[in-house]
Amino acid sequence: MDWVRALLPAGDTSYNACLELLDGYTKTPMFLPCHKDDTAIDTAIMIWNKAISHTSLFQNIISDRDPKFTSELLTNLHNLFGTKPSLSTAYHPQTDGLAERMIQTLDDIIRRFCDYGVEFEDSDGFTHDWCTLIPALELAYKTSIHSSTGKTSEMLAKGWNLSQPWKSTLLDLNMVYPCHI
Repeated sequence: MDWVRALLPAGDTSYNACLELLDGYTKTPMFLPCHKDDTAIDTAIMIWNKAISHTSLFQNIISDRDPKFTSELLTNLHNLFGTKPSLSTAYHPQTDGLAERMIQTLDDIIRRFCDYGVEFEDSDGFTHDWCTLIPALELAYKTSIHSSTGKTSEMLAKGWNLSQPWKSTLLDLNMVYPCHI
């Protein structure tokens, strides 16, 4: 668990940060847009509403020593849920290396899409909003084969691969216009 900060404000609520949660076994990411000045209680509510309620409780949470992660509130939640917090050593980001690498990947993907003009049409026109990319980025990552496991994260988590919309589109096009795609 770590923060991606220094993002351009985006979305209806001007999110400027992203909390990244990553399952160490399956390599399944979850990106939660937020504000860099959110409090510990905001963070705890967000983790409950958008992560734990959709997946399950975590056994062990590796994070850096951000005050939000070391707060009394989150310590009490760890005790309540029976999870074990593992805090990295100060100035030793390798402890949470998987999350740090995922942040680099997310940063690179956001920069590639947003800097080069991929536009999403909404009711107001066009926008370059990184928040609108998050579900697509998660899907792309979950359906990619991970180099360390040789499988997709969804295969490891659920036992099957997710259906990918672009594959069914190619299949339909191939039926209508037979060719080698």
